[in-house]
Amino acid sequence: MSLLNHPILEQSFAVIDAEVGEHNFSPAEYAIVRRAIHSTADFDFAKLIRFSPGAIEGAIASLIRNVPIITDVGMVKQGVATMVAKTFNNPLIAAVEQVSHALPGKTRTETGLMQCFGQFPDAIFVIGNAPTALLALCAELPLAPVKPSLVIGAPVGFISVLESKAALAQAPVPQIIVDGRKGGSPVAAAILNALLVLAWEEKEGKK
Repeated sequence: MSLLNHPILEQSFAVIDAEVGEHNFSPAEYAIVRRAIHSTADFDFAKLIRFSPGAIEGAIASLIRNVPIITDVGMVKQGVATMVAKTFNNPLIAAVEQVSHALPGKTRTETGLMQCFGQFPDAIFVIGNAPTALLALCAELPLAPVKPSLVIGAPVGFISVLESKAALAQAPVPQIIVDGRKGGSPVAAAILNALLVLAWEEKEGKK
C-alpha cells in the first residue's frame, strides 16, 4: 500500500485486481493500467495501453530529476496537480494556457504545445484531449536534437485521434499510448499519477 494512495483507492484497486485476475504486465505496467481502469471503470484499458521499451524507467528517472510536465489542456493539469505537489513539485504547464490565440491554421492547444516544446524539449508531454497537438509534436520529433523524456498519447474521440496515435507509435521517443478511440483527460492524468507514485516509491526506497 502506498502512502500516497487514499484507503478507499486501495479498496478500489483490490476490486480491480480481482476482476483483472492473471495478467502479463510487469508490476510497474500494471500499476499504470490499474489506475487508468480506476479512473474510468473501464477494463478495456487493460488491452489498450502500450508501453515502449524503457519508457517507464526513463519517465521515473526524469520525474525524480524534476523535468517539467507539459499537459495539453487544463483538465489534465488539474488531474495531476495534487500528486505533483505531493511528490516532486515538477514545473507543471498546460499548453493551452500559454497562448491567448492560435497561429493561423492551428488550434490554440497545438500552438501552445509547440511553444512549450521549443522551451522544454526534454519535458514529459501528456496528451489527453488534443490529437492535433500530438500530431504537431510527432512531426517535429524525427529531427529534434533534444527529445521528450516521455510522450503519453491518450487523446479521445473520432477526428485525427487514430492518426495521431499512429504517428506517435512511429516516432523516435519513449511513449505510452492508449490504442483506439478511447482515452481522455482522466486517463492521461491517471497514467502520469501512476508514474509519479512509482517514482516516489523508488526514490523513498533508496533512502
